[in-house]
Amino acid sequence: MAAVLKRSRGLGCVLLVLSVFTLGYCTTSFRRQLTVVLNPGSSSSPPHGGDLLHVRAVGNNDTLHFLFCSLGAPTLLLVHTNTSSSTVKMNWTQFLDGNHSGGLKVEPESSILYSTAIVFSRLLEYDDSNDTADPTSDLFPPYRLDNFTWSRLNLSETSALLCGAADSFTNGSLCLQLSVFAEEGRDQAWPRLLHTANSSQLGVWLDGVLPRAARSRFLLELQAVGGAHPLSRVEVYRSIDDEFTPSIFQVSRWVPSENSSSDVLGFLQWKPVAYRQPHPALEDATPCRHSEPQPQSGEATAATSRLIRAFYTEPETFGLNVSFGLAGDPFYNSTKFLSWTVLLGSGSPPVDSFSPLVLSMMAVGLGTPMILLLLGGVCVCVRKRAAAMAAAYEPIN
Repeated sequence: MAAVLKRSRGLGCVLLVLSVFTLGYCTTSFRRQLTVVLNPGSSSSPPHGGDLLHVRAVGNNDTLHFLFCSLGAPTLLLVHTNTSSSTVKMNWTQFLDGNHSGGLKVEPESSILYSTAIVFSRLLEYDDSNDTADPTSDLFPPYRLDNFTWSRLNLSETSALLCGAADSFTNGSLCLQLSVFAEEGRDQAWPRLLHTANSSQLGVWLDGVLPRAARSRFLLELQAVGGAHPLSRVEVYRSIDDEFTPSIFQVSRWVPSENSSSDVLGFLQWKPVAYRQPHPALEDATPCRHSEPQPQSGEATAATSRLIRAFYTEPETFGLNVSFGLAGDPFYNSTKFLSWTVLLGSGSPPVDSFSPLVLSMMAVGLGTPMILLLLGGVCVCVRKRAAAMAAAYEPIN
Protein backbone atom coordinates (compact mmCIF):
# COMPACT_ATOMS: atom_id res chain seq x y z
CA MET A 1 0.00 0.00 0.00
CA ALA A 2 2.93 2.35 0.65
CA ALA A 3 3.98 1.90 -2.97
CA VAL A 4 0.47 2.83 -4.07
CA LEU A 5 0.55 6.03 -1.98
CA LYS A 6 3.91 7.01 -3.44
CA ARG A 7 2.61 6.51 -6.96
CA SER A 8 -0.54 8.57 -6.28
CA ARG A 9 1.47 11.40 -4.74
CA GLY A 10 3.75 11.35 -7.73
CA LEU A 11 0.74 11.56 -10.04
CA GLY A 12 -0.68 14.50 -8.06
CA CYS A 13 2.65 16.33 -8.39
CA VAL A 14 2.65 15.74 -12.14
CA LEU A 15 -0.89 17.14 -12.47
CA LEU A 16 0.01 20.22 -10.46
CA VAL A 17 3.07 20.84 -12.62
CA LEU A 18 0.90 20.47 -15.71
CA SER A 19 -1.60 22.99 -14.32
CA VAL A 20 1.13 25.58 -13.73
CA PHE A 21 2.43 24.99 -17.25
CA THR A 22 -1.08 25.36 -18.68
CA LEU A 23 -1.66 28.63 -16.84
CA GLY A 24 1.36 30.10 -18.54
CA TYR A 25 0.28 28.87 -21.96
CA CYS A 26 -1.39 31.42 -24.22
CA THR A 27 -4.64 30.07 -25.63
CA THR A 28 -4.69 32.33 -28.66
CA SER A 29 -2.18 34.26 -30.71
CA PHE A 30 -4.70 36.23 -32.77
CA ARG A 31 -4.20 39.97 -32.47
CA ARG A 32 -5.60 43.04 -34.13
CA GLN A 33 -3.75 46.26 -34.83
CA LEU A 34 -5.64 49.13 -33.21
CA THR A 35 -5.67 52.74 -34.40
CA VAL A 36 -7.58 55.36 -32.39
CA VAL A 37 -8.66 58.68 -33.96
CA LEU A 38 -10.82 61.36 -32.36
CA ASN A 39 -13.13 63.22 -34.73
CA PRO A 40 -11.60 61.78 -37.94
CA GLY A 41 -11.35 64.19 -40.85
CA SER A 42 -12.57 67.19 -38.86
CA SER A 43 -10.91 70.61 -38.71
CA SER A 44 -8.57 71.55 -35.88
CA SER A 45 -11.49 72.64 -33.66
CA PRO A 46 -13.69 69.83 -32.28
CA PRO A 47 -17.31 69.66 -33.41
CA HIS A 48 -19.81 71.60 -31.33
CA GLY A 49 -21.90 69.52 -28.96
CA GLY A 50 -19.95 66.26 -28.83
CA ASP A 51 -17.26 63.96 -30.20
CA LEU A 52 -16.88 61.01 -32.55
CA LEU A 53 -14.26 58.38 -31.74
CA HIS A 54 -13.08 55.94 -34.42
CA VAL A 55 -11.18 52.77 -33.46
CA ARG A 56 -9.91 50.79 -36.44
CA ALA A 57 -9.09 47.17 -35.55
CA VAL A 58 -7.25 45.47 -38.42
CA GLY A 59 -6.95 41.69 -38.63
CA ASN A 60 -5.24 39.42 -41.17
CA ASN A 61 -7.92 39.85 -43.83
CA ASP A 62 -10.69 41.89 -42.22
CA THR A 63 -11.31 45.10 -40.26
CA LEU A 64 -13.59 46.09 -37.43
CA HIS A 65 -14.61 49.74 -37.18
CA PHE A 66 -15.85 50.87 -33.76
CA LEU A 67 -17.42 54.35 -33.75
CA PHE A 68 -18.46 55.91 -30.43
CA CYS A 69 -20.44 59.14 -30.65
CA SER A 70 -21.77 61.64 -28.08
CA LEU A 71 -23.63 63.85 -30.55
CA GLY A 72 -27.16 63.13 -29.38
CA ALA A 73 -27.82 59.96 -27.42
CA PRO A 74 -24.56 58.02 -26.79
CA THR A 75 -24.15 55.46 -29.59
CA LEU A 76 -21.66 52.70 -30.35
CA LEU A 77 -21.56 51.49 -33.97
CA LEU A 78 -19.70 48.36 -35.10
CA VAL A 79 -18.95 47.75 -38.79
CA HIS A 80 -17.22 44.54 -39.91
CA THR A 81 -15.57 44.48 -43.36
CA ASN A 82 -13.87 41.68 -45.30
CA THR A 83 -10.72 43.64 -46.14
CA SER A 84 -7.85 45.00 -44.09
CA SER A 85 -7.83 48.24 -46.11
CA SER A 86 -11.37 49.57 -45.48
CA THR A 87 -11.62 53.14 -44.20
CA VAL A 88 -14.14 55.56 -42.72
CA LYS A 89 -15.07 58.61 -44.78
CA MET A 90 -16.67 61.60 -43.04
CA ASN A 91 -18.69 64.46 -44.47
CA TRP A 92 -18.87 66.69 -41.41
CA THR A 93 -21.31 69.16 -42.97
CA GLN A 94 -23.88 66.42 -43.55
CA PHE A 95 -23.02 64.68 -40.28
CA LEU A 96 -23.65 67.78 -38.16
CA ASP A 97 -26.70 68.75 -40.18
CA GLY A 98 -28.42 65.55 -39.04
CA ASN A 99 -31.24 65.69 -41.60
CA HIS A 100 -30.20 62.88 -43.94
CA SER A 101 -27.88 59.89 -44.17
CA GLY A 102 -24.52 59.77 -45.91
CA GLY A 103 -22.49 61.83 -43.47
CA LEU A 104 -20.49 58.71 -42.51
CA LYS A 105 -19.48 55.92 -44.88
CA VAL A 106 -17.26 52.87 -44.63
CA GLU A 107 -15.48 52.32 -47.94
CA PRO A 108 -15.50 50.28 -50.02
CA GLU A 109 -19.17 49.78 -49.19
CA SER A 110 -19.12 46.39 -50.92
CA SER A 111 -16.71 45.12 -48.25
CA ILE A 112 -19.22 45.53 -45.40
CA LEU A 113 -20.19 42.13 -43.97
CA TYR A 114 -22.21 43.24 -41.00
CA SER A 115 -23.06 46.32 -38.96
CA THR A 116 -24.93 46.93 -35.73
CA ALA A 117 -25.26 49.80 -33.27
CA ILE A 118 -26.38 50.26 -29.68
CA VAL A 119 -28.07 53.52 -28.65
CA PHE A 120 -28.39 54.43 -24.98
CA SER A 121 -31.64 56.31 -25.36
CA ARG A 122 -33.25 56.87 -21.95
CA LEU A 123 -32.72 56.50 -18.20
CA LEU A 124 -35.91 55.71 -16.31
CA GLU A 125 -36.63 55.98 -12.59
CA TYR A 126 -39.56 54.68 -10.56
CA ASP A 127 -40.67 54.85 -6.94
CA ASP A 128 -40.66 51.30 -5.55
CA SER A 129 -42.51 52.28 -2.39
CA ASN A 130 -43.93 48.75 -1.94
CA ASP A 131 -40.56 47.07 -2.58
CA THR A 132 -41.90 44.91 -5.40
CA ALA A 133 -39.30 45.91 -8.03
CA ASP A 134 -42.16 46.42 -10.50
CA PRO A 135 -41.03 49.08 -12.99
CA THR A 136 -44.48 49.44 -14.56
CA SER A 137 -45.85 51.56 -11.72
CA ASP A 138 -44.98 55.01 -10.37
CA LEU A 139 -42.60 55.91 -13.17
CA PHE A 140 -41.13 59.39 -13.07
CA PRO A 141 -40.71 61.36 -16.32
CA PRO A 142 -37.75 59.71 -18.14
CA TYR A 143 -34.33 61.26 -18.67
CA ARG A 144 -33.75 61.50 -22.44
CA LEU A 145 -30.04 60.98 -22.97
CA ASP A 146 -30.01 62.95 -26.22
CA ASN A 147 -30.87 65.99 -24.07
CA PHE A 148 -27.93 65.48 -21.71
CA THR A 149 -24.93 67.77 -21.65
CA TRP A 150 -22.00 65.48 -22.40
CA SER A 151 -18.34 66.05 -21.62
CA ARG A 152 -15.59 65.79 -24.20
CA LEU A 153 -14.30 62.24 -24.62
CA ASN A 154 -11.41 61.55 -22.28
CA LEU A 155 -9.01 59.19 -24.09
CA SER A 156 -6.57 56.76 -22.48
CA GLU A 157 -4.83 54.42 -24.96
CA THR A 158 -7.67 52.20 -26.26
CA SER A 159 -10.40 53.39 -23.89
CA ALA A 160 -12.59 56.48 -23.78
CA LEU A 161 -14.65 57.97 -20.94
CA LEU A 162 -17.83 59.97 -21.49
CA CYS A 163 -19.86 61.57 -18.68
CA GLY A 164 -23.01 63.63 -18.84
CA ALA A 165 -25.78 65.11 -16.76
CA ALA A 166 -29.26 66.53 -17.06
CA ASP A 167 -30.46 69.80 -15.58
CA SER A 168 -32.53 67.82 -13.08
CA PHE A 169 -29.50 65.83 -11.86
CA THR A 170 -28.02 67.10 -8.58
CA ASN A 171 -24.25 66.71 -8.18
CA GLY A 172 -24.29 63.45 -10.13
CA SER A 173 -23.58 62.05 -13.57
CA LEU A 174 -24.14 59.16 -15.93
CA CYS A 175 -20.88 57.82 -17.38
CA LEU A 176 -19.97 55.38 -20.16
CA GLN A 177 -16.49 53.96 -20.67
CA LEU A 178 -15.58 52.24 -23.94
CA SER A 179 -12.70 49.75 -24.12
CA VAL A 180 -11.49 48.06 -27.31
CA PHE A 181 -9.12 45.08 -27.29
CA ALA A 182 -6.31 43.82 -29.50
CA GLU A 183 -6.55 40.23 -28.22
CA GLU A 184 -8.49 37.87 -25.99
CA GLY A 185 -8.50 38.57 -22.29
CA ARG A 186 -10.59 39.25 -19.23
CA ASP A 187 -11.38 42.48 -17.41
CA GLN A 188 -9.90 42.67 -13.91
CA ALA A 189 -12.98 44.34 -12.39
CA TRP A 190 -16.20 42.46 -11.69
CA PRO A 191 -18.14 41.08 -13.52
CA ARG A 192 -14.84 40.17 -15.26
CA LEU A 193 -16.35 39.61 -18.71
CA LEU A 194 -14.35 37.52 -21.17
CA HIS A 195 -13.58 39.51 -24.32
CA THR A 196 -11.97 38.73 -27.67
CA ALA A 197 -10.25 40.81 -30.33
CA ASN A 198 -13.66 40.97 -32.07
CA SER A 199 -15.45 42.73 -29.21
CA SER A 200 -15.59 46.00 -27.32
CA GLN A 201 -16.73 46.64 -23.76
CA LEU A 202 -18.95 49.38 -22.40
CA GLY A 203 -19.12 50.11 -18.70
CA VAL A 204 -22.10 52.22 -17.61
CA TRP A 205 -22.48 53.78 -14.17
CA LEU A 206 -24.73 56.21 -12.36
CA ASP A 207 -22.85 58.11 -9.69
CA GLY A 208 -24.05 60.57 -7.07
CA VAL A 209 -27.41 61.38 -8.65
CA LEU A 210 -30.03 62.52 -6.15
CA PRO A 211 -33.03 60.19 -6.62
CA ARG A 212 -36.55 61.60 -6.85
CA ALA A 213 -37.82 59.25 -4.13
CA ALA A 214 -36.34 57.55 -1.08
CA ARG A 215 -37.03 54.13 -2.63
CA SER A 216 -36.06 54.80 -6.24
CA ARG A 217 -34.88 52.13 -8.64
CA PHE A 218 -33.59 52.69 -12.19
CA LEU A 219 -33.92 51.22 -15.67
CA LEU A 220 -31.77 51.79 -18.74
CA GLU A 221 -33.37 51.79 -22.18
CA LEU A 222 -31.25 50.40 -25.04
CA GLN A 223 -32.00 50.37 -28.75
CA ALA A 224 -30.27 47.98 -31.15
CA VAL A 225 -30.06 49.27 -34.72
CA GLY A 226 -29.06 47.28 -37.79
CA GLY A 227 -29.60 46.85 -41.48
CA ALA A 228 -30.73 43.45 -42.75
CA HIS A 229 -30.08 41.56 -39.50
CA PRO A 230 -30.69 43.67 -36.37
CA LEU A 231 -30.36 42.29 -32.86
CA SER A 232 -33.89 41.11 -32.17
CA ARG A 233 -33.94 38.36 -29.50
CA VAL A 234 -32.23 37.66 -26.18
CA GLU A 235 -30.84 34.22 -25.33
CA VAL A 236 -30.03 33.24 -21.75
CA TYR A 237 -27.32 30.64 -21.16
CA ARG A 238 -26.74 28.94 -17.81
CA SER A 239 -23.68 27.16 -16.46
CA ILE A 240 -22.35 25.68 -13.23
CA ASP A 241 -19.29 27.93 -13.25
CA ASP A 242 -19.23 31.19 -11.26
CA GLU A 243 -15.45 31.29 -10.89
CA PHE A 244 -15.07 34.78 -12.43
CA THR A 245 -18.41 36.33 -11.38
CA PRO A 246 -19.30 34.88 -7.97
CA SER A 247 -22.96 33.87 -7.48
CA ILE A 248 -23.84 34.51 -11.16
CA PHE A 249 -24.53 31.36 -13.21
CA GLN A 250 -25.91 32.76 -16.46
CA VAL A 251 -25.20 35.17 -19.31
CA SER A 252 -27.58 37.07 -21.60
CA ARG A 253 -26.96 37.57 -25.33
CA TRP A 254 -28.86 39.93 -27.60
CA VAL A 255 -28.43 38.44 -31.08
CA PRO A 256 -30.04 38.49 -34.56
CA SER A 257 -33.12 36.36 -35.21
CA GLU A 258 -32.84 32.62 -35.79
CA ASN A 259 -34.00 33.17 -39.38
CA SER A 260 -30.98 35.35 -40.16
CA SER A 261 -29.27 34.20 -43.35
CA SER A 262 -26.05 36.06 -42.62
CA ASP A 263 -22.92 34.05 -41.83
CA VAL A 264 -21.45 36.96 -39.88
CA LEU A 265 -23.23 37.61 -36.58
CA GLY A 266 -23.12 40.38 -34.05
CA PHE A 267 -24.07 40.36 -30.38
CA LEU A 268 -24.55 42.35 -27.22
CA GLN A 269 -23.63 40.24 -24.18
CA TRP A 270 -23.85 40.84 -20.44
CA LYS A 271 -24.14 39.05 -17.12
CA PRO A 272 -27.34 39.87 -15.22
CA VAL A 273 -25.63 41.67 -12.36
CA ALA A 274 -24.90 45.27 -11.41
CA TYR A 275 -22.86 46.68 -8.52
CA ARG A 276 -23.60 49.34 -5.94
CA GLN A 277 -19.99 50.40 -5.27
CA PRO A 278 -17.18 51.68 -7.55
CA HIS A 279 -14.89 48.91 -6.23
CA PRO A 280 -17.40 46.07 -5.83
CA ALA A 281 -17.40 43.18 -3.43
CA LEU A 282 -19.79 40.24 -3.45
CA GLU A 283 -22.19 41.94 -1.04
CA ASP A 284 -22.46 44.92 -3.44
CA ALA A 285 -23.94 42.83 -6.27
CA THR A 286 -27.55 43.35 -7.31
CA PRO A 287 -29.38 41.33 -9.99
CA CYS A 288 -30.70 42.94 -13.14
CA ARG A 289 -33.45 41.88 -15.54
CA HIS A 290 -34.25 42.64 -19.16
CA SER A 291 -37.53 43.03 -21.00
CA GLU A 292 -38.18 41.25 -24.29
CA PRO A 293 -36.94 43.20 -27.35
CA GLN A 294 -39.70 45.05 -29.17
CA PRO A 295 -39.64 46.67 -32.64
CA GLN A 296 -39.10 50.42 -32.51
CA SER A 297 -39.35 53.25 -35.00
CA GLY A 298 -36.04 53.49 -36.84
CA GLU A 299 -36.82 57.08 -37.77
CA ALA A 300 -37.39 58.04 -34.13
CA THR A 301 -34.10 56.43 -33.12
CA ALA A 302 -32.22 58.21 -35.92
CA ALA A 303 -33.67 61.50 -34.68
CA THR A 304 -31.95 61.02 -31.29
CA SER A 305 -28.53 59.88 -32.60
CA ARG A 306 -26.40 61.67 -35.22
CA LEU A 307 -24.40 58.51 -35.79
CA ILE A 308 -27.47 56.44 -36.68
CA ARG A 309 -28.78 59.15 -38.99
CA ALA A 310 -25.43 59.52 -40.74
CA PHE A 311 -24.76 55.83 -41.38
CA TYR A 312 -28.11 54.07 -41.87
CA THR A 313 -30.58 54.87 -44.63
CA GLU A 314 -33.46 52.69 -43.40
CA PRO A 315 -32.50 51.40 -39.96
CA GLU A 316 -34.35 48.53 -38.30
CA THR A 317 -34.58 48.99 -34.55
CA PHE A 318 -35.45 46.86 -31.53
CA GLY A 319 -35.52 48.17 -27.97
CA LEU A 320 -35.44 46.73 -24.46
CA ASN A 321 -35.10 47.90 -20.86
CA VAL A 322 -32.60 46.65 -18.29
CA SER A 323 -33.90 47.07 -14.73
CA PHE A 324 -31.61 47.01 -11.70
CA GLY A 325 -32.56 45.42 -8.38
CA LEU A 326 -35.08 42.86 -7.16
CA ALA A 327 -37.63 43.02 -4.37
CA GLY A 328 -35.80 43.11 -1.05
CA ASP A 329 -32.57 44.52 -2.51
CA PRO A 330 -31.19 47.84 -1.25
CA PHE A 331 -32.48 50.89 -3.10
CA TYR A 332 -30.32 53.25 -5.15
CA ASN A 333 -30.36 55.74 -2.27
CA SER A 334 -28.31 53.32 -0.12
CA THR A 335 -25.06 54.06 -1.98
CA LYS A 336 -26.08 56.47 -4.78
CA PHE A 337 -24.01 54.36 -7.18
CA LEU A 338 -24.88 51.73 -9.80
CA SER A 339 -22.67 50.12 -12.48
CA TRP A 340 -23.32 47.65 -15.30
CA THR A 341 -21.10 46.22 -18.08
CA VAL A 342 -21.80 44.91 -21.61
CA LEU A 343 -19.87 43.61 -24.62
CA LEU A 344 -20.62 44.52 -28.24
CA GLY A 345 -18.89 42.38 -30.85
CA SER A 346 -18.85 40.59 -34.17
CA GLY A 347 -18.93 36.83 -34.71
CA SER A 348 -19.85 34.32 -32.03
CA PRO A 349 -20.02 35.62 -28.44
CA PRO A 350 -17.13 34.55 -26.19
CA VAL A 351 -17.96 31.58 -23.96
CA ASP A 352 -16.73 31.21 -20.39
CA SER A 353 -15.15 27.93 -19.39
CA PHE A 354 -13.34 26.50 -16.38
CA SER A 355 -9.83 27.89 -16.00
CA PRO A 356 -6.82 25.51 -16.35
CA LEU A 357 -6.21 25.78 -12.61
CA VAL A 358 -9.76 24.64 -11.78
CA LEU A 359 -9.54 21.80 -14.31
CA SER A 360 -6.24 20.66 -12.80
CA MET A 361 -7.64 20.76 -9.28
CA MET A 362 -10.65 18.74 -10.44
CA ALA A 363 -8.34 16.22 -12.08
CA VAL A 364 -6.26 15.88 -8.90
CA GLY A 365 -9.31 15.77 -6.61
CA LEU A 366 -11.27 13.24 -8.67
CA GLY A 367 -8.49 11.34 -10.39
CA THR A 368 -6.32 10.52 -7.38
CA PRO A 369 -9.00 8.55 -5.43
CA MET A 370 -9.90 6.61 -8.57
CA ILE A 371 -6.27 5.65 -9.16
CA LEU A 372 -5.87 4.69 -5.50
CA LEU A 373 -8.91 2.40 -5.75
CA LEU A 374 -7.69 0.91 -9.01
CA LEU A 375 -4.15 0.23 -7.78
CA GLY A 376 -5.46 -1.01 -4.43
CA GLY A 377 -7.75 -3.47 -6.22
CA VAL A 378 -4.86 -4.68 -8.39
CA CYS A 379 -2.67 -5.25 -5.31
CA VAL A 380 -5.43 -7.20 -3.53
CA CYS A 381 -5.99 -9.39 -6.60
CA VAL A 382 -2.25 -10.08 -6.97
CA ARG A 383 -1.91 -11.08 -3.32
CA LYS A 384 -4.96 -13.35 -3.43
CA ARG A 385 -3.66 -15.02 -6.56
CA ALA A 386 -0.21 -15.55 -5.00
CA ALA A 387 -1.81 -17.05 -1.86
CA ALA A 388 -3.96 -19.39 -3.95
CA MET A 389 -0.95 -20.59 -5.94
CA ALA A 390 1.02 -21.24 -2.74
CA ALA A 391 -1.85 -23.33 -1.27
CA ALA A 392 -1.97 -25.51 -4.40
CA TYR A 393 1.39 -27.25 -3.61
CA GLU A 394 1.19 -30.29 -1.23
CA PRO A 395 4.11 -31.03 1.10
CA ILE A 396 6.24 -34.13 0.14
CA ASN A 397 6.82 -36.67 2.93
